[in-house]
Amino acid sequence: MLNYDVAIIGGGPAGSTLGTLIKKYAPGASVVILEREQFPREHVGESQLPLIGSILDEMGVWEKVEAANFPIKIGATYRWGKTDDLWDFEFLPGKDFVGGDRPSKYDGERRKTAFQVERSIYDKILLDHARECGCEVRENTSVAQVLHEGGAVAGLQTTGGEVKAKYYVDGSGNAAILRRALGVTVDEPSRLKNVAFWSYWDDAEWAVTLGKGGTRVNVMSLGYGWLWFIPISATRVSVGLVLPADAYKAKKLRPEDLYLEAIQSEALISKLLRNATQQGPVHGTKDWSFVANQMAGPNWYLVGEAAGFADPILAAGLTLTHTGARELAYILVDHLKGTNDRDWLASHYQVTQQKRIRQHIRFADYWYTANAHFSELKEFVTEIAKDAGLELTPNEAFQWLGTGGFINDDWRVARVATFALGATKQLTQFFGEGDSTWEISKFSRFRANLAGAEVETVPAFHMGQILLKQSLRRGEEVLPLVGVYQKLADFLQLERTAKEVQTFLSITCPSPAAYTNGIEVFEAMLVAGWVTGRCEAGIPGFEIRTPDQSEVLHLNNDQVELMMNS
Repeated sequence: MLNYDVAIIGGGPAGSTLGTLIKKYAPGASVVILEREQFPREHVGESQLPLIGSILDEMGVWEKVEAANFPIKIGATYRWGKTDDLWDFEFLPGKDFVGGDRPSKYDGERRKTAFQVERSIYDKILLDHARECGCEVRENTSVAQVLHEGGAVAGLQTTGGEVKAKYYVDGSGNAAILRRALGVTVDEPSRLKNVAFWSYWDDAEWAVTLGKGGTRVNVMSLGYGWLWFIPISATRVSVGLVLPADAYKAKKLRPEDLYLEAIQSEALISKLLRNATQQGPVHGTKDWSFVANQMAGPNWYLVGEAAGFADPILAAGLTLTHTGARELAYILVDHLKGTNDRDWLASHYQVTQQKRIRQHIRFADYWYTANAHFSELKEFVTEIAKDAGLELTPNEAFQWLGTGGFINDDWRVARVATFALGATKQLTQFFGEGDSTWEISKFSRFRANLAGAEVETVPAFHMGQILLKQSLRRGEEVLPLVGVYQKLADFLQLERTAKEVQTFLSITCPSPAAYTNGIEVFEAMLVAGWVTGRCEAGIPGFEIRTPDQSEVLHLNNDQVELMMNS
């Protein structure tokens, strides 16, 4: 029998991120990662978001991932929404992306980009790195039985013998070995019950090359679902089909036949694959959203897809996995040191992860209901909208999304489901009819509204330490007393005009990007009720509107000719 401080089930990105950061911040801790397969192994979920880069850098593995020369993701090109035109959603303007000789450092424009990874290679890099950092990695080791009593885990029976630990973590993905053994139930808050079929292709063309090594993924609507096209190396791409389970059943086709028919029906993707060779079989999985109703117990936690999953349209799977594993690493290090109250940290972890996953599910619901291309799914998406109580006018859609919490997702910025508040406004306007109005543009005088709020202490995770920060809570709304949020709350103790707020933000947030974030934070505080506004004759208000197009979201201008010549 082997004893450890932390036993992690699963060697994917959740387990390797968790193990690496535990060993970084508690080098003396004993950590074992139990992985049933031998890496490398194929896995779906190749498209990332920029937030992951900072975590890879913190893990000390950025250079190794960068050296693999994965395509640099600048954003995505869609056929989705109200228009038949292609449009781009970019992290930074693709036309301005330069890229440099690789491998490059995590700096400059690379802080704003992401990777498109071949998971067999990516996951092995991360797992090998966890091993090099001091984790005991046991591949080809399955967990045959979870021993438990009274809601606590007593040990793991594995193919390599019994394992005991102070803390156990289920990072086993959709296998959810510990979660299922403990009988933890899940909630499926959406009508979206999709299935996915995918395969890999060699010698495919990229739809677009930007700078050195940059590209965008392609998401193309069909009448009954959508296709993804993700370059994952210089010559290899992942192509997948996502559609509702009921639509798949109605097609009455074998997965392989349905998959190839979908590709052949999409002119652009079929052209990109015209000289390519399919490698390996067509894989399939159920692909619908869920959230575990419990993510922490007396001596155990869930992380990654064992804890929850959101529809892949937002490409958020790996981001949720890495961010959740990072925060859990801080928490487990704190548990081992005995610094803070264990139950308090466990509760924070569960609430935070559930909110994040639910908000991504909520945003995915909106994306589906706003897609006029689903000609065969009109009744289905109408039911999604009905269940959500969703009105598709831009401002109503924005308000509906905002109730999930622009403030709660990330205290540094105002965003929801990884989308900045301004980008979310523009997207709802792009999908809808009319303008997505800024609330701050309706008033000329503003004042903080903190009445009835209670002060509470919350953890912040920074440089290996859990910092104790103050926040205000009023019902479900939380206002962090940090950064621009706190500065605005203090400044608005006295009533201020719109011009005074603008001047204050221009001084407090001197760069264009920081000023934009300040305006978005101010809007989020007003939407959440932490600020009130009123109009006064003769006092000018904010002159701010949501543009139809911007550097972030705009009609595509580099794939149209390729599509028309398909």
